[in-house]
Amino acid sequence: MKIGIIGAGNIGGNLARRLTALGHEVSIANSRGPQTLSALAEETGATAVNASEAARGARIVVVTVPLKAVPDLPTGLIDGAADGAAVIDTGNYYPQQRDGRIAEIEDGKPESRWTEEQIGHPVIKAFNGTYAQDILSNGLPKGSPGRQALPVAGDDAAAKQVVRDLIDELGFDTVDAGGLDESWRQQPGTPVYGHQGDVEAVRKALAEASPERTAEWRA
Repeated sequence: MKIGIIGAGNIGGNLARRLTALGHEVSIANSRGPQTLSALAEETGATAVNASEAARGARIVVVTVPLKAVPDLPTGLIDGAADGAAVIDTGNYYPQQRDGRIAEIEDGKPESRWTEEQIGHPVIKAFNGTYAQDILSNGLPKGSPGRQALPVAGDDAAAKQVVRDLIDELGFDTVDAGGLDESWRQQPGTPVYGHQGDVEAVRKALAEASPERTAEWRA
């Protein structure tokens, strides 16, 4: 499968490592240009490209950049993707730590809904509360006892299933976390954020989430 990754930080880099190892055709981009990704490309076999090219022909596009950088992504970022492409948003709003104040999110808009509006394409929220190292080291075969589960939220049922299937291939179970308007349940500061439990534990954590953002996670 052709997969484009926009953002080559910890999550993007480790997804490139695992997905190429599974035989997927991966293109990866960052904000500094493909020449800065030569070492990762050599290590993984992924193709380093400009951000405007990363989604070209891709069945899955992963957007894994700081929220403050989302408005600066190329216009029409997803236009060249395959028909019906699933777009994964791994982002989190860190107003104090990194992103500054984003008024719409402070007023209650789910982070991924805001990202969706910026890029002009529906997104599936996944991997946002996953430790990058887990992607490399915690995957287990399907049916393994205690297999780690990841929450997945989004409005497009078909795209969500594509993402869940990919996560299963990476070695993790998934929990349907509802539509994108419910994705606040997996934002920073919620019980499921950083959770490494199985399906039952993740379902319980999602149910225990509060929509009230704590002071630590507000501007």
